[in-house]
Amino acid sequence: MNVKITALSTVIAATLAAPTFAASPDGAYKVADKPIKLDIHLHQKKFVYSNDWPVEKEAARLTNMHLNNVASMATTKSEEAFNLLIASGELPAIVGGSSMKNNVNTYGPEGAFVPLNKLIEEHAPNIKAFFDANPDIASSIKAADGNIYYIPYLPDGKYGRGYFIRYDWLNKLGLKAPQNVDEMYEVLKAFRDQDPNGNGKKDEVPFFARHWQEMVRLVTLWDGRTSGSDSFHDFHVVEGEIRHGYARNEYKEGIKNLAKWYKEGLIDAEVFTRGSRSRDYLLSNDTGGMTHDWFASTSGYNDKLKDKVPGFEFKAMIPPAGISGKRVEEHRRAKVKPDGWAISYTNEYPVETIKYFDFWFTQEGKRLANFGIEGQHYELVDGKAQFKKEILEGDTPVNAQMWAIGAQVQRGFPMDYQNEVQWSNKYALEGIELYDQGDYLLEPFMGVSLNAKEKEVFDKHWVTIRDYMVEMQQAWILGSRDIEADWDSYQKSIERMGYSKVIDVMQSAYDRAYK
Repeated sequence: MNVKITALSTVIAATLAAPTFAASPDGAYKVADKPIKLDIHLHQKKFVYSNDWPVEKEAARLTNMHLNNVASMATTKSEEAFNLLIASGELPAIVGGSSMKNNVNTYGPEGAFVPLNKLIEEHAPNIKAFFDANPDIASSIKAADGNIYYIPYLPDGKYGRGYFIRYDWLNKLGLKAPQNVDEMYEVLKAFRDQDPNGNGKKDEVPFFARHWQEMVRLVTLWDGRTSGSDSFHDFHVVEGEIRHGYARNEYKEGIKNLAKWYKEGLIDAEVFTRGSRSRDYLLSNDTGGMTHDWFASTSGYNDKLKDKVPGFEFKAMIPPAGISGKRVEEHRRAKVKPDGWAISYTNEYPVETIKYFDFWFTQEGKRLANFGIEGQHYELVDGKAQFKKEILEGDTPVNAQMWAIGAQVQRGFPMDYQNEVQWSNKYALEGIELYDQGDYLLEPFMGVSLNAKEKEVFDKHWVTIRDYMVEMQQAWILGSRDIEADWDSYQKSIERMGYSKVIDVMQSAYDRAYK
């Protein structure tokens, strides 16, 4: 690969110096006078890039950039697909999809991908404007050498998950939504003991979670932490200091209490095994009482079950105050994702390609990426995109309809939260408004890029440490081990495994990127 990179360095240097294309009035988004055709490998878990997506055809018409898919669904794992691609040494002009950040920031400095800093500065005014307005995002995606190697997918909105509780159950039992951890404990006991579903059986599941990690997130009620990002088990940052929640005393207190709640039947006995359909199963059977989950999808059960479960009312509540009196929502939408796309060393049109990337940051490009094609999928109402009635009222979820046409695919583009607002019901919007009235969100951790030496330390130690932490976490909650008895030996074990070394390299990378 290095031989090929050297051979193409002259071509890239020449094109980097090329003047910015002056778009004509009747072709405002064209990146070249004549059509350019480039291969793309874009793999995103459940699907790959499609030449037949209407959104891509429209983008090609507007920009004169035509992309041809070379990605395969032989594997559904994007990381594996990338590894196979990089091992071949035959990279297409554009590489994109899931989990791009670590990959391009590893292989970019080795020459596999083109640094984009100068290209953005000279030929991508919309991307540049975005990064100028969001320097923290620009810092978060840079490789250890200071270069940007990919244009990321940029989510919009602040709130992702929140607390939901059966208000119809509360009303039946004469209770109010719990305002603190002690009241939450009493409400969950009432759900367990007082037959709020009225079937004469003790079959209620007071607290459940589709993802068991959301149950562990309850340690925040005891000032613990589980993550600083929208990924489970991640690091978090407090006033510039990198930490991991599973090594701290507040977490110990939280786990001790969750083990107590689990033993008392306040937490779903099958929380670790029931799986992602637990929300659907427990709510549909009128047995689920409380959870922590996504606003839009969870609120949808109020419409879905209104005829099946009489009086059903599953609404958001503000976070209960923890033992220190703070109301905390640990989960928030990421400001930037590791997904996106990059320009590989084989690309003979880097200037035109960065202009194509920049198109997706224009008003026209953002609408296309978020809402599909005007007249077919949305109309402009007072200058704003509004989904057509048949899209909003279709049998298929709106996001699935968008994926099918190539919209909302996680290429490098800024999401417009109004896309989601339009298909969220009133309960979701009311819940988000409720959260927006408080100051519950914590400082986000947007990730770091490790240099070669740091990555060597991280890769050597972290996965083993994390897996051990999670293994012990589950054992403590299930009651097969006791956290009080284990805590000192647990701390010694993670230290012996290299915990401090991992924190040191993470802090070094964080300081380099953000300070």
